[in-house]
Amino acid sequence: MTIKDRNSPKPLKKRLLPHQLFRLIPALDSLRKYSAHTLYRDLMAGLTVATVAVPQAMAYAAIAGIPVKYGLYTAIIMTAVGALFDSSKQLINGPTNAISIAVLSALVPFADHEKIPMAILLALLVGLIQTGITLFRLGDLSRYISNAVIVGFTTGAAALLVLDQLKNLIGLKGIGAPHDHFLKRFWLTITTGGPVHTWTLALGIGTIILILCLRWLNKLLRLRMPEFLIAIIITAVIVWAFDLAKISNNGIVANNVVNVIGEVPRTLPSFSTPTGNWGQVHQLSGSAFAIAILGLLEAIAMAKSIAGQTGQKLDINQQCLSEGLANITGSFFQCFPGSGSLTRSAINQNAGALTQWSGVFSAIAVAVMVLLFAPLSMYIPSAALAGILIVSAWRMIDYHRLIYHMKATRFDVGIVLATAFSAVFISVEFCIMIGIFLSFVFYVPKAARMHISELTIASERVIRERISGDPHCTKMLIFDLEGEMFFGSAPDLERYLMRIAQRSTDGIRIVVLRLKRVRNPDAVCLGLLEDFLKRMESNGVRVMLCGVRRDMLKTLSNVGLTALLGKDNIYPEGGAAWSSTLSAVRAAHSMLGNDLCPHCPTRHTNSKEADNWHYII
Repeated sequence: MTIKDRNSPKPLKKRLLPHQLFRLIPALDSLRKYSAHTLYRDLMAGLTVATVAVPQAMAYAAIAGIPVKYGLYTAIIMTAVGALFDSSKQLINGPTNAISIAVLSALVPFADHEKIPMAILLALLVGLIQTGITLFRLGDLSRYISNAVIVGFTTGAAALLVLDQLKNLIGLKGIGAPHDHFLKRFWLTITTGGPVHTWTLALGIGTIILILCLRWLNKLLRLRMPEFLIAIIITAVIVWAFDLAKISNNGIVANNVVNVIGEVPRTLPSFSTPTGNWGQVHQLSGSAFAIAILGLLEAIAMAKSIAGQTGQKLDINQQCLSEGLANITGSFFQCFPGSGSLTRSAINQNAGALTQWSGVFSAIAVAVMVLLFAPLSMYIPSAALAGILIVSAWRMIDYHRLIYHMKATRFDVGIVLATAFSAVFISVEFCIMIGIFLSFVFYVPKAARMHISELTIASERVIRERISGDPHCTKMLIFDLEGEMFFGSAPDLERYLMRIAQRSTDGIRIVVLRLKRVRNPDAVCLGLLEDFLKRMESNGVRVMLCGVRRDMLKTLSNVGLTALLGKDNIYPEGGAAWSSTLSAVRAAHSMLGNDLCPHCPTRHTNSKEADNWHYII
């Protein structure tokens, strides 16, 4: 019988378990240094965020074309789950402007009775895609998508949001079939929708003015009054006091009443499995992918912005995982897709949040508000939500970034305009794909450009780039290649090698190619290099490669080019006491012996002085 030592180390798996748990759920890791002060800061920040989250969640559900209670459900479940798994300590997840507009566009093909289950199914698909991106550790690829895509999308989405909400702001009923494009429905609304409803217009415009005034007071007096929540309460009181409430099922507005959002049930989200068949999954797949990418870009951009101010370190793949798990969990609790919220995250940070638990407290506060005040929502006018959304659309655009991108380069201008216009005239979710596609279309030609510079040995004993007026060497040519050596740059490389081959006549014995700034060779360009080496060999011209990095040397060896050239003609980077370029040029002069061109600086240098020559690039 073996007696185990109590002091013996525990198995590796057991010792690693807490570390893995803290890494998977960063909110638990924050508890290890939690204090009463941190609790107070997080609690106050969470309550502040909740006062904004309630009206925003209702408004964003209205954008998506589904009952407002689903926006509140999303603000509870997604906010809590996202906070537990967030790498960022201040990011708040939940329904957002941009995602809600994309959801509305994705649900256009479906009948009214299908919109709710399809929105919930869409959340599941979005979450699965985002989780898949995490498992394959593709989150870092988001940095290769131009920021101009987000700027263009935000601009186009804001314009669409205003167009879509104008009918609610002025009390007109939208005309046209549900599958009609936003612009068609807006035009029909304006031209055939009937007269403007005075009370509705007054409430809508009044909401906008009230929010702007409260915002001005907050800045002037350095207060933190919840602008949206106060505007909602005041307009609801007006509707109740003047008996203007009407729960409209068909959207028709009578002379003395206004549309209200209707009563929100005093219930919390319950567990329910998303429903849908394969045909519906296939129909939603394109939109799900676009929304998944958009959601990640939104969340990562906001998390990086916060991290830049707080100095915290971000795990991008963990951030992607939190978005995916929040959407997947939300789909089982009747939520539609969401992401990191720009507005609520900024409020959370400014309110003094220190850890992810502020998001959990915010979700709990929203749930309490639903249980206590949900029946009072029957007096909230749709025009007030429209006013909130129009103000949100105005704030949604980062005008400084927009102007900056429009002034920067034609590349940025093209991406911004193409993405914005495709959002308005094609579809919101498809504009993301257009923007990403154009990013790569514009970027690849830039990345595919190779550059070549001819070098010369100056009389000052310096190897430098040749300028006009420098005499031509009739025995040796030195060239410096630079760029990505992949299939896209093959035409440039082929042209340069052909030019070198044409110059390598009339007595040229040696060609030195500097490859220090050549990166990522592929089979196409390596094939061109092999053909060039064989042509030079047949012409009796010796080719020497210098500045060859380790990865490049390994690739050359794999395809047999080191054997073709011979190791004596390859000078790896850092492989000698002198620089590889200096070593190659010295060796070339040794091979030339006395067969030098008339103006060669070494012609008048004795053997003792030759050791003191230095070649610098």
